[in-house]
Amino acid sequence: RGVHVEARLEELGIVLPPPGGPKANYTSCQRDGDLLYISGQLPAMDADGTLVTGTVGPAGQEGCITLEEGYQSARWCGLNIVATIKGELGDLDRVEKVVKLFGIVNSHVDFKEQHLVMNGASDLICEVFPDLPKHARSAIGTNTLPLGVATEVEAIVRIRSD
Repeated sequence: RGVHVEARLEELGIVLPPPGGPKANYTSCQRDGDLLYISGQLPAMDADGTLVTGTVGPAGQEGCITLEEGYQSARWCGLNIVATIKGELGDLDRVEKVVKLFGIVNSHVDFKEQHLVMNGASDLICEVFPDLPKHARSAIGTNTLPLGVATEVEAIVRIRSD
């Protein structure tokens, strides 16, 4: 790998938040062999846990957040995925591949661009791990998410052994 991930984060001006803990009866990260299964990460924007909340809606839809705000929400989820990996492994250079992201967007019934919202998480992962192959991804819309958040993203990541 050309650039170490920690140096890449610094180069990008990205400071990882502390990894968020589970909000119910589960673990944030489960290791099985060379795979990490990362539970759905919420869009926590800072150490105090402030969340991006709201429903993503079509342009001009009253009471909804915009596609761009949804994109930023998904980006925060991606950042929290990276923080969770760092918390689990200590060394982000052990990541061999982000296999798949699964994203859920709190969507207005008329909003049909969940895939563009989820680019926020995908773009962040590709920026942080530029030398890795692209991941697979699913993006769906739903009428509500826990704690009223705008997005939630989970990941499957392959790692090098210790």
